[in-house]
Amino acid sequence: MGFGIRAATPADAVGIAGVWAAAMPHLVKTARGIEAELRKTTTRVVLVAVEDDEVVGYGNVFRPSPDEVAPRVRITVHVPPAHRRRGIGSALADRVTAVATDAGAHSLLVVVADEDASKEFAIHRGYEIGRQMSHSCAELSAVPEPPPVPDDLRLVDFTALEPRRLWEANVAVAGDDPSGLSHISPYDEWLTHDWDHPDVRLDLSIALLAGEEVVSFVTTTADPDRRVIWSNLTGTVPAYRGRGLAKVVKAAALTRSREAGFERAFTGNDAGNAPMLAVNEWLGYRLTAAAWTAEKVL
Repeated sequence: MGFGIRAATPADAVGIAGVWAAAMPHLVKTARGIEAELRKTTTRVVLVAVEDDEVVGYGNVFRPSPDEVAPRVRITVHVPPAHRRRGIGSALADRVTAVATDAGAHSLLVVVADEDASKEFAIHRGYEIGRQMSHSCAELSAVPEPPPVPDDLRLVDFTALEPRRLWEANVAVAGDDPSGLSHISPYDEWLTHDWDHPDVRLDLSIALLAGEEVVSFVTTTADPDRRVIWSNLTGTVPAYRGRGLAKVVKAAALTRSREAGFERAFTGNDAGNAPMLAVNEWLGYRLTAAAWTAEKVL
C-alpha cells in the first residue's frame, strides 16, 4: 500500500516527532510540543505523508502576513532516511510549494542537510544553495563557570520577565540573523506560540536587564526524556553589543541546565556569525553537523 499526504492533526504529534528525531536529531522537538503547535497554530500549514497509519514524512509552510510585499516564505520538508527515494519528499515538496504559492509567496526559503543527496534534491527543484549553517553540541559537565554580571545590569530567568519586554528584544535582534531564518511574529501570536510553547523552559532561559529593558537573552527549549537542551535564539540588542553579554547569558543558561539534570546542549548558527561562534567555542561546543539555506524565486 502506498503513502498519502494530508493535513496534520494533533493525533500525528508522536509520528511527527519521530520524523524530526530521524531527520534532525539535534533539535528539541517533543511530541508534547508538536501537539500544542498543531492545536494552536494559525500561521502555519502542516502536512504529513502517511503509510499504513505511520507518519513517513513532514511538510510545513509558514504563511506570510497579508500585508507583506513579495514575501519570502519559510518551508520545511523532512523524510526519515529509511523512507527516502520513494517519492515521498518530492510529493511533499510539490504540495508545500503549491500551498506557499497560493498564500502569495514570492520566494521560498528552506534548510537542507549538508549531504549531496539533499542538496541535489533542492537544486533539481530550482533552489539556489545559499548560506552554510553549523550545528554544534556541548557536554554540560564541561561548561565553564559563567562570567560575572556587569554592575549596571541584572541577570534573571524568564519567569521574572514581562513577556512584552522579551518580545521587543526578539524583534530588535532577529533582523540581524545573517541566515534569514529568524522571524518574530506579532506579539499576540508570539505570546501564544513561542512564550507559551511546552518545550520552552522559562526557568532555564536567561536575560540581562538594564532597568526593565531586556538587553541580552537566550531562549532554551528542553527535552527531559533525552536530557538535552537547544538554545533557540541568543541575542543582544544593538546598543549593548561588544560587551560580551551573549557569553554571560548563555553560560548562565547552560549552567542552570546542568544543575537541572540535563547532559548535552545543542545549538545552530550561521557559519558566518563569527561573534556567536566564538562564544560557543568558549562554552565547549563542538561541530557535529552542517546544513545550508536554499532559496527559490517563484
